[in-house]
Amino acid sequence: MKKILQKICSMMILLLSIVTTSCSTLPKVTLIEDVETYTMDNGIITARISKVTGDLVSLRYHDMEMLATDLKPDFIPQIKGHEPVNNPNWKEPLIGGHAHAYWSHDAMGVKGSAPAIPSITIHPVNNGGERAEISIKAVSNGRKMGTGPGAGPEGQFVSDIDIRYTLERGTSGLYTYSIFEHTPQYGLTALGEARFCAKLADFFDWMSVDEDCDFYYPKDLQTGDKYVFTALQSKNPAFGWSSTTYNVGLFFINPSMEYMSGGPTKVEFLGHRDTNQQAAPCVLNYWRSSHYGGAEVNVAAGEQWTKVVGPFFIYANSGSDPKTIYADAKSRASIEADKWPYQWVELANYPKLDKRSKVTGRLILNDFNSNNSFTNLVVGLTAPAYLSPRPKSSPKVMVDWQRDAKFYQFWTNGSVDGSFMLDKVRPGHYTLHAFTDGVLGEYIKTDIIVEAGKQIDLGKLKWTPIRYGKQLWDIGIPNRNASEFYKAEEHNNPEISLQYGTLFPKDVTFTIGKSNYAKDWFLEFNL
Repeated sequence: MKKILQKICSMMILLLSIVTTSCSTLPKVTLIEDVETYTMDNGIITARISKVTGDLVSLRYHDMEMLATDLKPDFIPQIKGHEPVNNPNWKEPLIGGHAHAYWSHDAMGVKGSAPAIPSITIHPVNNGGERAEISIKAVSNGRKMGTGPGAGPEGQFVSDIDIRYTLERGTSGLYTYSIFEHTPQYGLTALGEARFCAKLADFFDWMSVDEDCDFYYPKDLQTGDKYVFTALQSKNPAFGWSSTTYNVGLFFINPSMEYMSGGPTKVEFLGHRDTNQQAAPCVLNYWRSSHYGGAEVNVAAGEQWTKVVGPFFIYANSGSDPKTIYADAKSRASIEADKWPYQWVELANYPKLDKRSKVTGRLILNDFNSNNSFTNLVVGLTAPAYLSPRPKSSPKVMVDWQRDAKFYQFWTNGSVDGSFMLDKVRPGHYTLHAFTDGVLGEYIKTDIIVEAGKQIDLGKLKWTPIRYGKQLWDIGIPNRNASEFYKAEEHNNPEISLQYGTLFPKDVTFTIGKSNYAKDWFLEFNL
């Protein structure tokens, strides 16, 4: 027995030695800078970031440029890009415009604002080359910030903006996140379209945003309406493009949906081709938009508000074909989700794992047709509904989770018996929501206080749906997606409505108790 234990110990030591040796042979992360940019390199990924705007102006995977960029192989600008809004406090940048990858609310600032403040927040020389992180920070001083798409000449949003990029040793990708802070000295402001967008190199010709939208998409393919490519953000944490020529891919991966808007039912743009002559392949991580009813971030004058958007992962990979490359990206999404929250993020407004909490409970359904089992139960913790700060002349608007991008949200799928667990929840004041197939409305429980590191068991929660009399009949299933109706599988076909005359030449006659909504009720009636 002693000999067996000795052999096991020897094998463990050998395995540890192999792992240590393998790690030590990986190139260390390096960080260099010039007057306008930082360049981080780990031997797999080389990323170059503008000190002026916070844009990612180059991303190279094994020395292959993945972005639509004006940089030559030696990183020198090939041609001068579009000029950013003139900032007299900074010389005219050599690298300008938005032809690469960028946060829509950049750090450039409008005329009269202070220049961005570039800094190194994690230096690889201090950690043995394991990690590097840089920050490009813009201080608003009460002015509107952002020169990205949708911003006017005066800027867009009154907020300090801190854009960060992080590169790890041995990883095939780059992390990025943005920190927005509205201080009590700042006035009323409203956020416009907010996303991180990457415009990719021309060789990307296969788009993968979900299982229904995973196809060959060359530049000359005429697809018409880009809205046919929208998908549920919550169901698709990994999305992007691959190349059938070079067998490489570039994907965005959201390790958590807590910083996104609109909850689990939010449909959004994840990818399309640019709507101009260049038609560059685009990947978009929208955390606030006006699409499909949209969400909002309105901040009152004098309000202290901070939100950390991300970090999310920009993943470069390779494989034998686009399906394999996409599958690998989805596998990587699971790895990133397991690592969330990232322990290397050092921010007061980004609680680490030991400061987050687990919230559990069990819903008991009390409805006339219920057997107390649930189908597709969804449970979430969100900020309480609130009155949106707006100018006095504007109508008052109450914002709930479906239209909120200002605060954080936490959602999970519950079990058939109604039990649920919400993990890694930030400390805060929340409202609990739940909805499920076959039940009108949603369950709501207010005033839930989550304390740092303390688990909460809400116990049994009785859910009695609100009804105004006895229900006589219905058509379809209350499920928030209309997937049960005829032609639902063609919901992303922009011409489906034109087929009505052919499909129903005598219009629709639906008889309660006899007709079948899966064959006799057209999807378009519900849109």
